Amino acid sequence: MRFNYQARNQKGDIYTGSIEASNQEFAAALLRERGLFATFLEEAVPSVYARKIDFFDRITRKDIVMFSRQLAIMFKSKISLVESLRVLASQTKKANLKEKLLKISEQVEGGTSFSQALARYPKIFSSFYIAMVKSGEASGKLSEVLNYLADHLEKEYHLISKTKGALIYPALIVFSILLILILLTFFVIPNLLQVLEASGQTLPLPTRIVLSFTTFIRNWAWLIVLVIILSVFSFFRYYATQKGKEFFDRIFLKIPIAGSFLKTIHLNRFAENLSTLISGGLPIVQSLDIVGDIITNLSYKQVIAKTREEVRKGEMISSVLSQHTELFPPVFVQMVLIGEKTGTLDATLMNVVDFYQQEVDRSINNILSILEPALIIFLGLVIAGLMLSILMPLYQTIAI
Repeated sequence: MRFNYQARNQKGDIYTGSIEASNQEFAAALLRERGLFATFLEEAVPSVYARKIDFFDRITRKDIVMFSRQLAIMFKSKISLVESLRVLASQTKKANLKEKLLKISEQVEGGTSFSQALARYPKIFSSFYIAMVKSGEASGKLSEVLNYLADHLEKEYHLISKTKGALIYPALIVFSILLILILLTFFVIPNLLQVLEASGQTLPLPTRIVLSFTTFIRNWAWLIVLVIILSVFSFFRYYATQKGKEFFDRIFLKIPIAGSFLKTIHLNRFAENLSTLISGGLPIVQSLDIVGDIITNLSYKQVIAKTREEVRKGEMISSVLSQHTELFPPVFVQMVLIGEKTGTLDATLMNVVDFYQQEVDRSINNILSILEPALIIFLGLVIAGLMLSILMPLYQTIAI
């Protein structure tokens, strides 16, 4: 929040201005630190034009990545945590993030631990993030843990960004196909076919098929749109249930090409998150518990939950994972076994991460190499078929 103030110093000089703070009391405290005593202090009300739309002010994954990296650097430079948080709050352009950082710095200054202050904002800082910070506080290695976090979040951010970026071009092609079909169906083909029908000649079979198709689409477009909306709504409604999520998560992993790609991503996230948590000093059982919350696929969640319970009883991680080769391939299990026997599970898992990171890159390139030309060929065939159905009657007319 921004507060307008009027204040005096010890000499009686009057100062006016504005200050960023989480509340009025904290704003007055900040002024006192500057040697100023507030005589007037109220929240600044932004104009209608100055207010930002919440959508553009939301805190993104990239914001948390930047915050973590900058905090790690400042903390490593021996700048106090409270001062680091205030500096980062003053630098950010997003009012929402700025307000949260100021509140966190205020709570830390008041004696609350950093992890407890972060835990009050679960929508911004995940359980993984909070657990890592808590382990750093307990071990006295918060600076190292913040570096682990920054590296981990950057890797995860780049993985997600690359995956999303790879889907942009195919999505544009699909959008182009739909747009061309709509334009041809509603504006081009009806007028041309009307002229052909008026000529009284017998239309070829492809032309009659296209005519019937366009007529059906124009007459029942509202019904088609309604069915699509209801189908999408029903899918997400069912997927939100435990039974639906379990069903679809299992089906997604069995889809050719896409299924193996999803498995690679889940294995990569499992290995990297577990490695980061163990490196941060967390016990293996607690690390598995947190990783289980991070992984989104229910099939993997169930295996991780089972692994956590068996490890609590004294079993090795590799012995449990080896029972689920459909999700964890033998090579992955063997690497985990080596890490457990040598006592270097975190380092071994990070080697696995490097391998699967390359696998993700190769999978993306392979999928694009197949998908892009297939979509382009499909687009060409659709347009060629439509144009052929229109040109055939014209050639017949000319021949006659």
